[in-house]
Amino acid sequence: MFSHIFIGVSDFPRALAFYRALMPVLGVQERFCEPDRPWAGWQSSPGPRPLLLIGTPFDGQPHAPGNGQMTAFLAESRAVVDRAHATALAHGGRCEGPPGLRPEYHAHYYGAYFRDTEGNKLCVACHTVNAG
Repeated sequence: MFSHIFIGVSDFPRALAFYRALMPVLGVQERFCEPDRPWAGWQSSPGPRPLLLIGTPFDGQPHAPGNGQMTAFLAESRAVVDRAHATALAHGGRCEGPPGLRPEYHAHYYGAYFRDTEGNKLCVACHTVNAG
């Protein structure tokens, strides 16, 4: 469905450190990093798409997080949701909703919400009955 998602940042080194800590928890590998541009990307597995990209806005204007926008990552287990949330907070993220069941979405939805170092809202969610 998606080719790539681009998340704007202002402080690239700080954001890069955040995403370099978070993405391995989700099992996603870094594909490239070009600090001079600046931008970096992480590749899904097994294929080359979709990509998650972070970088400064292409128009040269300051980054501003959107209201009502969120990027949600799929986790293979509830334990991964817990680890991702803890990793995000340990690397400068801000909690927007601790890990837990959210039956108002569906019976097995287990998710956590947080903001990255730039104020972008992120979610990590597991949709299975996996309690691990």
